[in-house]
Amino acid sequence: MSQPRDSFGIWVSAELGLSGARIERELSGGNSNLTQLVVHDNGQLVMRSAPANTISPKAHLGVQREAKFMSALAGHAPVPDVLCWCNDEAVIGHPFALVEHVDGVSITEALPASYDNVDSMNSLGLQLASALGEIARAPWEQLGLAELGRPDNFLQRQIERWVSVREQQATRELPEIARLGSWLLDNIPAEGPVGIVHGDYHLDNTLCAHQDARLMAVIDWEMATIGDPLSDLGLLLMFWGPRPVDPPGFAHVQAVSRREGVLPRRDLADAWSRASGIEPAKLNFYLCFAFWRLAAIVEGAYGLYLNGKVDTEYAKGLEHDVPALLQEAALAAQGEW
Repeated sequence: MSQPRDSFGIWVSAELGLSGARIERELSGGNSNLTQLVVHDNGQLVMRSAPANTISPKAHLGVQREAKFMSALAGHAPVPDVLCWCNDEAVIGHPFALVEHVDGVSITEALPASYDNVDSMNSLGLQLASALGEIARAPWEQLGLAELGRPDNFLQRQIERWVSVREQQATRELPEIARLGSWLLDNIPAEGPVGIVHGDYHLDNTLCAHQDARLMAVIDWEMATIGDPLSDLGLLLMFWGPRPVDPPGFAHVQAVSRREGVLPRRDLADAWSRASGIEPAKLNFYLCFAFWRLAAIVEGAYGLYLNGKVDTEYAKGLEHDVPALLQEAALAAQGEW
């Protein structure tokens, strides 16, 4: 283990002029990629890399994509600064990115004690929506991101893909997947906007200040692409505030926002519109799409559980989560959100 650490320190010194760099420990957060703390003589950095146990030669591409999007968005949206991307496997054995260390907290089920109240929750919600609007209005073509997405027929391709996957890999009787898939295809907005799509945007994938209700950085960009940014807004709104199915699917995500006095989803949509300059039309469609797409994707993990290939509480919980998400998708299609 000493050789990679030595090689790493030498490489960081040569590339960034920082002495004494070493990989200290793994950080929590981020489900698909590895996040590690790097310390050096003058401070701290964060290393992002593919999971250590991966066997795919393309596993690093998600982290590389993340680094490209965050680098491009610097100055346009609250993202950590990307210091470098290293593709030389001789340094630590696999490619990695070094990113600014943001001293923030990832909020999941509770607000920090210093601002645990509904006013702070509402402030964070508006900041979340506004930051997402800034991302949506960023000049993606000028920022060199045109090759990182296929915006033409973005929504149609997503819907058709997951309808097909669930037909070919059916795990149980879920007629709402096909029914709502057909509804979505029939109701795709004729001329949706084009912009940067984070792909997994909600409070859990941000860092906030420890002492005050302040959004500091949007993280976890490995799923980013160019498409319809209203799909991100739908995802943010689906997890926000009270939900009509009890318990809701994926109850842990933004659970902290389900409290009395929280702003309605429409207020967040208006904040997004002010920041993006885009009218948030057909939100029934986009919320339905967000619930439906997530259900269609994660049903695959439930299939693995049923086949005995995984045995986790997350996969087991999908027995309820997927049908619950589909219930909310159906309600959203009817305007009940």
